[in-house]
Amino acid sequence: MDSNTIPSSQERPGPDCLRAQALAALAALEWPEKMAAVRAIADTVPLDCQRDFAAPAGLPGHPARPELVAPAQVKHRSMATQEGRAALLHALAHIEFNAVNLALDILWRFAGMPDAFYRDWLRVAREEAYHFELLRQRLLALGFAYGDFPAHNGLWDMAERTRGDLLARLALVPRTLEARGLDASPMIRNKLAGAGDAESAAIVDIILRDEIGHVAIGNYWFKRLCAEAGREPVACYAELALRYDAPRLRGPFNLEARRAAGFDDDELAALQAG
Repeated sequence: MDSNTIPSSQERPGPDCLRAQALAALAALEWPEKMAAVRAIADTVPLDCQRDFAAPAGLPGHPARPELVAPAQVKHRSMATQEGRAALLHALAHIEFNAVNLALDILWRFAGMPDAFYRDWLRVAREEAYHFELLRQRLLALGFAYGDFPAHNGLWDMAERTRGDLLARLALVPRTLEARGLDASPMIRNKLAGAGDAESAAIVDIILRDEIGHVAIGNYWFKRLCAEAGREPVACYAELALRYDAPRLRGPFNLEARRAAGFDDDELAALQAG
């Protein structure tokens, strides 16, 4: 089938549907256009929870810069220099840019969920956009801009793998890749604070606070779907991680933040057992 052909069971989204607005924001190419589109998503329009949309080509929309490279090609720079701190903030900004796309994608892609599911992910999209803006403004204060350094697209790669499986998406994006941010945040914050960059460290504190809530949303909906399917969450997670080749997580783990985000003792024990 031609990629531009829409099957009869699917519809072109209209602008008066919240999930269609999320899809339009996801497709936006330039970051100012994308962030403006997120801000413009209206709470008052219908969700159209049951409607299936055809996936347009070229998702997600992203600007020509930053240059996207393999993770191993992203250089680590010294925190002793302003450029090094800017490179770290740029990497965080790109993670937040991807996180905006991920929240928008789960909003439009997966039909048939309760209203609260879509409201939850709209909140996540808005907060990730806020984080991106905090980091972008801090980069400007340091004399740099988003796009000045290469970046990698690891978060979106997993979204591609799980595009046909909502349970896997919940297991392996918010509960795996994004939860890694809970573990990494204290170290990143301490590096920035130790380099005398209190302003950047404070932004990382804000991001960690909000990301606990985002991972909690992923945990809630993953466990709800597991319960509805009669599946045990720890075993289900292990099966999905193997099927979709999820990265193996290594410590140290931020157990306090993970507990606050809804991981129970059995899940944390399995995580630490490796």
